[in-house]
Amino acid sequence: MEFSIDRNEFLQSLAPTQGVVERRNTLPILANVLLEAKTDLTVAATDLEVHIRRRCHAKVKSAGAATVGARKLHELVRELKPGEITVRSLENQFVEVVSGRSRVKLVGLPATDFPAFPHGDEKIKPMFALPAETIATMIDRTLFAVSTDETRAHLGGVYLTSSENALRFVGTDGHRLALVDQPAKDARPFEKGIILPRKGLAELRRLLDGVEGAVQATVSPNALRVQQGDVEIVMRLIDGEFPNYEQVIPKAAKSKITVDKHELLSALRRVSVVASDRARGVKLHVSDGQLAISASSPDFGEASEEIEVAYAGDALSVGFNSRYLTDVLAVLPEEQRVEIGLIDGASPGVIRAEDDESYSYVVMPMRL
Repeated sequence: MEFSIDRNEFLQSLAPTQGVVERRNTLPILANVLLEAKTDLTVAATDLEVHIRRRCHAKVKSAGAATVGARKLHELVRELKPGEITVRSLENQFVEVVSGRSRVKLVGLPATDFPAFPHGDEKIKPMFALPAETIATMIDRTLFAVSTDETRAHLGGVYLTSSENALRFVGTDGHRLALVDQPAKDARPFEKGIILPRKGLAELRRLLDGVEGAVQATVSPNALRVQQGDVEIVMRLIDGEFPNYEQVIPKAAKSKITVDKHELLSALRRVSVVASDRARGVKLHVSDGQLAISASSPDFGEASEEIEVAYAGDALSVGFNSRYLTDVLAVLPEEQRVEIGLIDGASPGVIRAEDDESYSYVVMPMRL
């Protein structure tokens, strides 16, 4: 195998692989990137759960394939000067990279040991096609609420359901829940929802930065395939039953607080400085036109702050994990005010952007 490629083009192709390759794994080949030269160059990486590959233009002198450490190759190419790079495979699985006066030989592994990229079925119609920006927003508004507890695999991803002309993403860790609905023309209805893995969605989100145009997604029995331009990503679906999330969403709020997003976010960040590191609890006390936010802990002290809100009703107090509140405020639209729906001090709260019914965030209360 031997090919020549522009340094910037090569770097752009290697960048998406960095989040997929495993730092710690039982299979050394999974730390490598596959370079496959035919008429053009294909760069691929996988951890067996997420597969990603990118086709890029290269001058192929001799076809073939080789694998080399993904991180070392990326570090090397990043440090090379702009211009043309020549890459060739040598004996004993070595890969040589030549740029100007620089000549580096990297240790590789047999390309035949690299896992095959999952083949798509052309007979399967796309589940949906949406603008890249729309998919990125749906991921942003749900992925942060997904559980990171590896013992609860069924909560370790975003639940995707599809009805006619609409999609729904749901993420939860059992303490909070984020739900977003999105109109999707010609979306293919699914009888049963699927669970998309956290890592796969995180990598997809990175790929969508700066991308324009529509992105297509196809669902097979055990994987989601997304194609955008020269990049293709396949993520294995999580096998498990997603909880009945609809039963934890309050049907109606007795009290609604409307507040400026930035004022609330800033106040929460200041007050939560003295909250305990573990629970990070803050107390919200709302009365006519005022919201008092307070926190205290024996280790750090106490803090309180009042902000003006739109509220007319009986005085009400409730406790929440401050991080659960700041997380959602960070992903809500900049220009919109925030609406907090409450029932009482022992029931979940619902946070939305004002006048936007497409997104709901449910957070469980805590005793303080």
